[in-house]
Amino acid sequence: MLESTQTFKIKKDEKMEMKDVLTMVYDALKEKGYNPLNQIVGYILSEDPTYITNHNNARALIRKIDRDELLGELVKFYLDH
Repeated sequence: MLESTQTFKIKKDEKMEMKDVLTMVYDALKEKGYNPLNQIVGYILSEDPTYITNHNNARALIRKIDRDELLGELVKFYLDH
């Protein structure tokens, strides 16, 4: 029988943070010579993944982000600053 209390820590969700995903996508677009801001905005407005390069798996990464959640975070960030 154990005398002390055991602790259990849940590992951080392996799902990438939105900021991490956007940073990786931004970097991939920049490496390929695109204007990252224009391309990401085009994707957000249209949800057309062809705005995002496949380089460094950026297209698959951006599709993991919920657009509505992303827009909500962007508005919140803008209003908080």
